[in-house]
Amino acid sequence: MQLAPLFPICYQILKPIFPNCLWSGDRNSKMIALTFDDGPHPQYTTSLLKVLDHYDIKASFFWLGACVNRSPGIAKEVGDRGHGIGLHGYDHQNFPLLSSSDLKHSLEKTQAAIYNACHLQPEQVRNVRPPNGLFTPATLQLLHQWNYRPVMWSVVPEDWSLPGVSIVVERILQQVDGGSLIVLHDGVCGGQDVAEITQVLVPQLLERGYQFVLVDTLWQQCC
Repeated sequence: MQLAPLFPICYQILKPIFPNCLWSGDRNSKMIALTFDDGPHPQYTTSLLKVLDHYDIKASFFWLGACVNRSPGIAKEVGDRGHGIGLHGYDHQNFPLLSSSDLKHSLEKTQAAIYNACHLQPEQVRNVRPPNGLFTPATLQLLHQWNYRPVMWSVVPEDWSLPGVSIVVERILQQVDGGSLIVLHDGVCGGQDVAEITQVLVPQLLERGYQFVLVDTLWQQCC
């Protein structure tokens, strides 16, 4: 079952219900955020970085702690380039299925992996995107209690199902708007196409006048 048509509807429903999450930035702005989940990956992230370098744009990465520990050198390359870094849990377990202590441990273990690879202090890595976009009000309450900032999305092209580069790009171009928060993947699921998708997508977005910013900039616009 294709989920891609449902995500814009979910976004419109969930955004007003959970306003303390970051769903998008200012719609009157041409600033958008390109984000990548599930990395870092030794092959896919490396290829992606070359594309981002070529266009001199910054993106935000939401990492799995286990992947950071497997590829600390790639993680350091991302950090050294000034890209944004956030948390995606240690091993992609759905947050609502974890106990509060297990969730806290997953996030802190991921922060420790990032510190070891990139020397970023835990207080510098506060943005969190729940795996699969799954959360509950209790999940959000815990994240706020622990001083994390939940980051969601406004454009989800379902790239992890590998529908093809042109389809993913078309879905994004149909949905993108000022302040859009775009989700792609540079991990095991979806990462095979991520560099090519980005290579095709970025010049078209630049041609439309969009400016790529970090997730932190979108937070500043809305809060």
